[in-house]
Order: sequence, then structure tokens, then C-alpha cells
Amino acid sequence: MILRLAAILAGGLLLVWPAFLNGYPLLFSDTGAFLHQTAPPPGGPLVIWDKPHVYGPLMHLFHWRISLWGPLLAQGLCVSHLLWLAQRALRGEASPGWQLATCLGTAALTTAPFTIALLMPDVFAPIVLLALLLLGFARDALTRAEAFWLGLLAAIGIATHLSHVPLALALVVFVALVARRVWPALRAAAPLVAAILLLLGTNYWGHGRAALSPHGATFALARLQADGPAAAVIRDRCPESGWYLCAFADRLPMDSDAFLWETDSPVNRAPDGTPRFLGGALLSAEASLIVSETLRTHTLEVARTTALNALRQMVLATVGDTLVKTHLEAAVRPRIAEGFPARELAAYDAALQPRGLLPEAAAPFLIGHVPVLLAGAVLALFAWWRSLGDRQRIGLVVGVLVGVSANALATGGLSKPHLRYEARILWLMPVIAGLALLPRSRPAETAEGRAAFR
Repeated sequence: MILRLAAILAGGLLLVWPAFLNGYPLLFSDTGAFLHQTAPPPGGPLVIWDKPHVYGPLMHLFHWRISLWGPLLAQGLCVSHLLWLAQRALRGEASPGWQLATCLGTAALTTAPFTIALLMPDVFAPIVLLALLLLGFARDALTRAEAFWLGLLAAIGIATHLSHVPLALALVVFVALVARRVWPALRAAAPLVAAILLLLGTNYWGHGRAALSPHGATFALARLQADGPAAAVIRDRCPESGWYLCAFADRLPMDSDAFLWETDSPVNRAPDGTPRFLGGALLSAEASLIVSETLRTHTLEVARTTALNALRQMVLATVGDTLVKTHLEAAVRPRIAEGFPARELAAYDAALQPRGLLPEAAAPFLIGHVPVLLAGAVLALFAWWRSLGDRQRIGLVVGVLVGVSANALATGGLSKPHLRYEARILWLMPVIAGLALLPRSRPAETAEGRAAFR
């Protein structure tokens, strides 16, 4: 027991090593918004219009406005424990030695540590993927407490980011098709149902609307106008429709990020130059109408551009945008300054990332990521072939391929391709395939295989 706990703990530390290189947990501009969700008065707590009210309170459970190292270590331990459970499912049992080897290889050769050391909901994409696959295909390798823990972890993880909802849905469908039994599908579906209820409840509390995403139509419109179809609808229906965006028809299409976030974009500045506070929320009702009209009149074009964006996302899997200091000074530093001790702010200021030095310091460690991912694709196909006849291994190996594809569709296809979106999850492909190619510690008996699909 002591060796097992030590191996999981050591594995968790290995998986967050970029934070030690940086001198502080890795941060993104959106981290500031999540800190704002539980910030002290008078600046907070704040319900953010474009983010579920889940990850911020979850972080608070581990930092208590004392130090952000707490949430970081919790993320590392969660992923390390999941890899322990995956090792047990794929090898028949888990050992401390293989745990350290797995975490060391994952930390040294893949993009994983740059996601796990980043205080963002991104870390839950691989957690949701692994947890649902283990619940669906490896229940016999889990104790009752472990199964409950995975269900809870998956439910919270799905709710932290809206892209995790279609990811989880794809995995539930996959489990149902492969397992061909009711119980595995129900075990995978239960966390998704719980996450949906959590999102409905928190959005009703925070926004007065029991919706998955009260203002999600604005994001859909940003993507559809950038690709062209929604911009065409606006031009065709204006000025007769009376839409607010008619005044900007000649500026569309434009980059989706610029549309959403630039201070002089149609979302954030009115035609007369007046700034629009919470412009994305104000636009959501009109955005819903435009999105519906676009889907009705440009169905095939929307399907084509969504597929192309998803394919582009599949080949963007590097960690560049998790290392930069962009907007940290304005979005994150004030949240640390107003809610944390002075020593925490000093630690943040001394770190490499806010000083713009992290990309250069991390560069030597990034060289092997692309070759490893390419080799991982071949390894996954080989593991698939080697696992024929072993439905448990097939489920885990192929399930990862389904998960990374669903993630690309949910992020690149429905939002916009970004470097970190696929890097956060694609690292599971070589890791799970490698574990699946290891010999089992005991023969996989037919009865055990059947038990996995009770």
C-alpha cells in the first residue's frame, strides 16, 4: 500500500514538472476568470457569462486563496491515479515500477505535463476520456469505491467545459456499440447525466436560466460567421431583419476570436463607438436566431466547414499557447493580487511565464512531441490489431481514438482550432497503446472478459 501511494504521488509530481521549471503553476488568460468566480468582495465572487461556474469553485477547494500550488498538485495526482487504474485494466494488475515508468515516459515525451500543469479545465478532457472508458470497459478491474470516484470525477470534469459534453456523448455511444450491454452504457452515461444536471442547476442559479449554456449561441455565431455561412445570412437578411449586426455586415466574416474578444469588434462596440459591457451576452438572443437560420439554409456548407476545422484541429497538437504570457498581466495578476497573500504574488512575478521567458526555457523539451505523437498513431493501430478478441483492450485503445476525434470536432469544428485543444488529449494515444501492448500479468480469462460487460 505504501509503495503504491508513493508511486502515484511521485507520478503526479512528474506529470506537473513544467510548473517546477516555471517556478509557478502554468496559467492562461482564462485562469483569471476562474479565479474571479470565487474572488473576495468587492471584485467578486463573479458569475462569468461565457464559462460554467464549476472549475473556479473546484480550484477554490484546493487553494483557499493561499496558494495555487494546491490545485496544481491535485491535478497531477488525479491523472497519475487514472494512469494507475488504466495500467491495472490493461495489464491485469498495476505495479509501482510500471507506474513510475509510465508517468516518466508521459512526462518526458508527450504534451501531457503542459496540460496537467496548466490551471485550466483542459486537464479534464483526458480525465473524462479515461474515466468513462474505464467505467465502460474495465469495471471488473475497479473496486466499488474506485468506480464511484471515477463517476464523480467524470461528472465534474464534463461540467467544467462545454466541449466535454459532446466528448462524453461520443464515448457513451461508443461504449454502447462496442459493449452491446446495458450496464456498461449506463455506467458511462451516468456521469454525463449528472454533469448536465449540474450545468442546468448552476446556470439557473447564476443566470436565471436552466440551460447548458445560456449564451452559447454567441460562440456558435462567431464560428459560423468566420467560416462564411452566417455572414452571408446576415447580408441577405439585412436591413429588413432589423438585427443589431446589420450595421456590421460589411465587416463580416472576421476571425472568430476577434469577433468575440476584440474591444472594437461588433460584439463589444456599438456602431456609434459606445463600448458594450458583456456584449456577448447581450447578443446571444439575436445570435440564436441567426445560427438557426444559417443551419437551415446552409446545412451542407456548415457541415463541410465544421469537418475541415476538425481535421485541421487534429494536426494542431503542440503546447505553444500554454507557455506565453499573453493577457496574464491584465487578466490573472490582479486576481492573485486581490485575493492571495503577498508572497504568492511575489512567486507569480518571479516565475518565467509572466516575464515571457518560459517558451525559450521549455523549447528543448518540446522537440520530441510531434515524433512521439506520430509514432503513437502507428502504435495505436498496432495495439488495436494485437487486441483483437480482447474486447476490454479494444474498448480502451479504440476508445481513445474515438475520444481524440470527438475532441477535435467539439473544439476545432465547433469553436476554432487552437494548439492546446488537441495537445490536451492526444497524448493518451501513445500512452494507452503502449500499456495495451505490454503482456498481461495473468492470462485474460473468458469469465473476466464477460464480467467487464455486466
